[in-house]
Amino acid sequence: MKRSGVLHPELNAALAVLGHGDVIVLADAGLRIPPGARAIHLEVSCGVPTMAQVVAAVSEEFVIESATVAREFAEWNPEVYRAVMASLPVSPDEKPHESLMAEMAARGALYVKTGECTAYASVVLVGGVSYFDDAVALHERLLAERAP
Repeated sequence: MKRSGVLHPELNAALAVLGHGDVIVLADAGLRIPPGARAIHLEVSCGVPTMAQVVAAVSEEFVIESATVAREFAEWNPEVYRAVMASLPVSPDEKPHESLMAEMAARGALYVKTGECTAYASVVLVGGVSYFDDAVALHERLLAERAP
């Protein structure tokens, strides 16, 4: 048995195979998932688990390069928005809900349904790489060594 991190076996396995540039949609309970899309259902009841809880758990297992939320999220749902922002390791971009929905349908590699039963609470995550900072530092060092 795993000691910590994501314990849900299907979610754990799905996160392990995603890579740089892959898109995960952490969906509120009402979000329509496109036909044929890979979906993992975590929702137990309204509020279980919350979006902030799922964001925090996924953030521990998945390198997040960027995130996007609906522009309407903060205005319609300020309390949940604050909780999600506190759990998110990056500052998200914002897009109008309709635009974000179209992008998710086109790019979502994985949908994770939460028990979040509040408006506009979905979060789109784009995978990064864990070694990027080290790669940049190495490149800069090599450039400095080659400089006259």
